[in-house]
This record gives sequence, C-alpha cells and structure tokens, in this order.
Amino acid sequence: MLQRLLFLIRKELQALLNNKQGRLLLIMPVILQTALFPFAATLEVRNSSLALYDEDQSAQSHELVQRLSQAAAFTHIVVVQGMPALQQALEQQQALVAVHIPGDFAQTLLARQSPRVQVLVDGRRSNSGQIASGYINQIIMQYQEDLWGAPPGKLLVRQLYNPNLEFKWHILPSLVAIITTIGCLIVTALSVAREREEGTFDQLLVSPLTPLYIMVGKAIPGMLVAFMQGSFIALAARVLYGVPFTGSLPMLGLGLLAYGLALSGVGLFISSLCANQQQAFLGVFCFMVPAVIVSGYVSPIENMPLPFQALAWINPLTYFILILKGIFLKGFGFAACWPFLWPLLLFALCNLAAALYLFRRHIA
Repeated sequence: MLQRLLFLIRKELQALLNNKQGRLLLIMPVILQTALFPFAATLEVRNSSLALYDEDQSAQSHELVQRLSQAAAFTHIVVVQGMPALQQALEQQQALVAVHIPGDFAQTLLARQSPRVQVLVDGRRSNSGQIASGYINQIIMQYQEDLWGAPPGKLLVRQLYNPNLEFKWHILPSLVAIITTIGCLIVTALSVAREREEGTFDQLLVSPLTPLYIMVGKAIPGMLVAFMQGSFIALAARVLYGVPFTGSLPMLGLGLLAYGLALSGVGLFISSLCANQQQAFLGVFCFMVPAVIVSGYVSPIENMPLPFQALAWINPLTYFILILKGIFLKGFGFAACWPFLWPLLLFALCNLAAALYLFRRHIA
C-alpha cells in the first residue's frame, strides 16, 4: 500500500510539473513577489511633496524650513503664500501634507515655549499623511532640543527586535506565509477538481487505494510545495535582504510542514466541494483574501471588531505569521513556537477530516 501511495504522490507531482503552465504557476509568483513585495508594500513615506507657508519669515523659521526640506520623506517642497494657496495645494494633490509656520514662531521659540505649528494632512491619503505628520513632529521636536538642549526628563525609546524599524524585517517573514499560502492552496485545491474535469476521479476511487490514502497522496505534494516555496523566500530574506534569522532552522522546517498540512486540508476541502478548476480558483480566492486581511498582517488584530478577532484566531495564517516573526526576529525555539504550532495541527486535523467525509460521501 505504501508503494501505491508513493505512485500517487509521484503522479500528482508529474501532473503539476510536466506542463509549462504548472511550473510557471509555482515559480514565477514566488520570484516576482519576493523581488517586488518588499519594496512595493511599505509603510515608509519617501519622495513625497510638502507644502510650506512661512508666515514668520524669521531666521528660526528658515532653519525649520531647511530641516524639513532635507528630510528623506520630502523631496519636493511647494512654497506658498497665504492659507488659501496652502489649502489649494492639498486639494489639487500637489502635496501630501502642508505646514503653516505662524507669525509668532520665532518669538514663541525664543521665549522657550513650544510654538503652535499647524500641519494639514490630505485625508484621501490618510495613512501616508499620518506617517508624514509624525516625521514632521519629530523634526520640530529635534529642532527644539538642539535650540534649548535636551530636557532633563527626556523619554528614550528603544525598539526591540527591530532597532532601526526596517520595514523589510516586518514584510519578508510575513511574505513567507503569504506566498506559501497561495502556492499550497492552488496545488491542493486544483487536484481533485482537475481529476473530475479529466474524468479520472472515479477511476481513482475504484482503485485499491482507500479514500484516506487518496487524501494523503493529495496532501503531501501540497506540503512539499509549501516547504520548497517557504524555504526559498526565507533564504532570500536572509541572504538578499539581510533580515536576521535568530531562531531554529529545524523549527522553521517543522513550521512550514505543519502549515502546509493545514493548508492542504483547506485546499482539499475546497476541491471536494468544487466540480471544476474554475470553481476551485474562486474558492481559493474567497479564502485567501479574508485570511490575509484578518491575519494581523494588514492591521493589528486588537484593532479589529470582536467578530473579526474571533475569525483571526481560527485562521491558520495568523499563527504561522507569529511563528515566522518569532523565529526570524525573536529567536523562538520549539517551546516558544508550540502555543502557535498546535492550533495549526488542529486545523489540519479538522479540515482533512471534513475533506475525507466529502470524499467518502462521494463514493456512497
């Protein structure tokens, strides 16, 4: 029986790799997303435009203008005269944020009082605008410290696990999970649907293999794809992008296999419900998009409404992202990963059991 199972696994891999489209489906998304995602999906604000209205026109306000113009976030400075022109620059999207330096700026600053500098943010680009306004606040605070000296009670902030707030350190561990999800789900979700379209599914059911062995033979190729794709992205993150890897390499492999098993269960469940590959693609899409949104990758889970927080904690991607960030940045070993690892095994058990039930019902 074991030899028949190996034949089934080999058949699945051959069906996947023997045609050019299948190979491109596995290789090209990994290469393209690994090359583009760390640069495109970033919350850093760079090369933006800043509108400035200096009503004070003093040496102190000119110094502040120079500091703002030298910031990496603002490569284009739009100098205007008057508040109507400042608002117009925002309305016409000539600037991401606008700064109004009041006429008493120098007087207030020399009196060792905090000046009231107005910052206007384009609400149509609220996320980038809020980050840019934070940069402006840091520049103003630094200017005050340089002018007055550091206050005796200055707050010092240290960023643990990512001292320089490198955004790639946040993106790439999560990217291992996201790309692995796409590849593994597509492989497993299309497997049964492809058999039905080609008319070979009924032949498979009447073969000496039991439904359980068929399930295993369909799940293992998906796990192998998840393991290979995840290993490639993890290697690229460490070698090409310099993301630190402080945890256990065997633990990374174990996490990839556990997550691949959980995804294989989801993919086979979707495939068991679908009559053709088009429906399976739609099923993968319907699972993939909500899974990424509620995983904590886009926004913190704590900020979501309670029903969506409940969805997040029954989402395998949530746990795998926590495992990956812990292994890459926090030095997680098996003991630290286990609280996030056992839910993946539970998801795999439940999903594979549901898929097996649908298989057996199809036989009946």
